[in-house]
Amino acid sequence: MLADLSPDAYRAATHYLASLDPDWARHIQATGPCLHRATPEREPYEALVRAIAYQQLHARAAEAILGRLLALFPGQTFPAPAQLLALSPEALRGCGFSASKLATLQGIAQASLQGIVPSRDEAQELSDDALIARLVTLRGVGRWTVEMLLIYCLERSDILPVDDFGVREGYRRLKGLDKAPTPAQMRSLGGAWSPYRTVAAWYLWRA
Repeated sequence: MLADLSPDAYRAATHYLASLDPDWARHIQATGPCLHRATPEREPYEALVRAIAYQQLHARAAEAILGRLLALFPGQTFPAPAQLLALSPEALRGCGFSASKLATLQGIAQASLQGIVPSRDEAQELSDDALIARLVTLRGVGRWTVEMLLIYCLERSDILPVDDFGVREGYRRLKGLDKAPTPAQMRSLGGAWSPYRTVAAWYLWRA
């Protein structure tokens, strides 16, 4: 299931999207080349924990919370699932995690130990839909969270997070609409952008 996100693929995606209509062409010309950067060195467990930290928070606030978590494990890139489970609720709350996110993080760590959250190698063998169906069973993990994993951790090239406010608002601005499309409308619209929906999402975030 390896995705092609090579420089040639970015160029092909940009050319394809710019050919759709004048609005896309104008926006892409103004924005410039796609500079999407994935983090393929991360395991899905780490990607999920990071995505939960970012849920409903400004990026700076999420980064501060993650910074406090990582400070509890000096000399390590990221705590292992067993280490995260060993932290007391007070320690996690001290990092800035809410009670709801705390429970979600513990569930992700436990699911990682049980093999429900796959390793990166195993995840690469699963389709987008199969991975989404498997991980949304976890408490606090919704479709958007798994889509962020697919885009940034697994480098999948055809993901459109239709529930993302930035994607829908970006399309509203791109087209000069009074109201952003609903997720269902966005999903229908995005069908025309396949197989480059990840790149389309990147450009919509920058609108």
